[in-house]
Amino acid sequence: MTGSTTRIAKTAALCLAAVFALTASPATAAPAGAAHDPLAPYHRQHLTWKSCVLGPDDDTGKELQQAGAQCADVTVPLDYADPHGRTITVAISRIRATDTAHRIGAVLLNGGGPGGQTLGDPPWVRKAMKDVGERYDVVGVDPRFVGRSTPLDCHWHTGSFIRGAGGDRAGFDRSVALAEELARRCRTYAGDVLPYAGTRNTARDMDVVRAALGERRISYLGYSYGSYLGQVYATMFPGRTDRVVLDGVLAPDRYSPRLLRGTEEANRHALRGWAAWTAARDGTYGLGRTRGAVLAAVDRVQAAAGRTPLRIGGHRVDDQVVPVVVFNGLSQDNDTAYDALARAVRDLRRATGGAVVTPTPWLADTLDFLLTGADSPYGSVQSAILCGDVAAPRDPETYWRDVQRSRARDPLFGPVTNNIGPCAFWDRPRERPTTIRADLPALLVNAAGDPRTTYQGALEVRRMWPASRLVTLRGADQHAVYGVFGSSCVDRTVNAYLAGGHLPAGDVTCDRTAG
Repeated sequence: MTGSTTRIAKTAALCLAAVFALTASPATAAPAGAAHDPLAPYHRQHLTWKSCVLGPDDDTGKELQQAGAQCADVTVPLDYADPHGRTITVAISRIRATDTAHRIGAVLLNGGGPGGQTLGDPPWVRKAMKDVGERYDVVGVDPRFVGRSTPLDCHWHTGSFIRGAGGDRAGFDRSVALAEELARRCRTYAGDVLPYAGTRNTARDMDVVRAALGERRISYLGYSYGSYLGQVYATMFPGRTDRVVLDGVLAPDRYSPRLLRGTEEANRHALRGWAAWTAARDGTYGLGRTRGAVLAAVDRVQAAAGRTPLRIGGHRVDDQVVPVVVFNGLSQDNDTAYDALARAVRDLRRATGGAVVTPTPWLADTLDFLLTGADSPYGSVQSAILCGDVAAPRDPETYWRDVQRSRARDPLFGPVTNNIGPCAFWDRPRERPTTIRADLPALLVNAAGDPRTTYQGALEVRRMWPASRLVTLRGADQHAVYGVFGSSCVDRTVNAYLAGGHLPAGDVTCDRTAG
């Protein structure tokens, strides 16, 4: 995988700008009635395109520059109910169409999260699109408060609120205290912008981007949470989408701060697949010669971490962190990801004897993400969006009961996916969740074994949208497929739709080994 596709795979896991002067752009004629439209100055703003490279260490900027991309900042209202008030900026990148004679339009990207950066994605998406990519402007958008857009940072000491609940009530109580502290920090450091960090405002920003680019309609490619954002945009702005591809499909009725609930079985299936792969390479990893032996090794690590935190590098890793490490290692079904997780579990097992273990690179990065504030902006924005979209239960006892019930079915993952988070201590959302439109002729893509956005969600959206079509990757426990997994069958189907605008006659099933 390239660095950019690694970013999209991980997103299978940010002071306000001054007011900008807005001037009319020659690219778009003002629609009738624009003089009375308070958003007209935003829609007609002139974009200043510039190099994407911010400095000598900016690898993302260099990748974009190599691909011929340029970057710009789009000014949007902080609060769309007060368009003459405070503004923020949304950072975008663009690789322009080279086949201008057959140009289709712009395709906007969202890599998921929520809170994931997408500005760096156009180079690898353009490559995945092959020849049809020459006919599109490929546009990466860092959503409001993400990446190079106006930042939001709650100054957490972690990059994620996700933790296991531990093995007993004392462990769960520590989770409650952490969740409450994370919410308090967000109110302290970002309370003035938290109410405006929801998906509906992100969709409104997308429509400003569309207009500022001079497009009457946009095509859209959204992964994971980006599939939900695409549903919201197409609902709020009907008639402004062209070709829509949703990969790793979230069912709207399952979208909430507790969106990991219900993924335990898929994650357990992925864990078994990894364990079988690792057992076949016992000479390399030494975790056991059978799938059962490898799974038992994971359980022993978890039990040991519950007795005494494991010393890994400069970190102390307890039984609330170990299952999250394993969980994070299961979104990509390939040898590279499996190898990284196997080496991480081997490091954790070595630490059960009391020694301080120097972690392998993937484990080091994962623990830095979970146990330091280096990625605080990511977790901050993710929580601000989730908590700002849908209210979560507020009574900790609700979560404790769910944890205990799920623990009986899956002691490793159940206490992770059902645990309490900061949304339990958040202010109520300013807007009601979006009621998604009844139909849309979109192309849906999902792996049958996806451990993050489970296949059931894709089936639900397929039923909800009779005019859509579903492309299924069979035999893979994979989150994010198009341009990521390497299925020529899936990639061909998506590219044919992007090229011609016609959905397949029926649903399509691709085997993981199909050419």
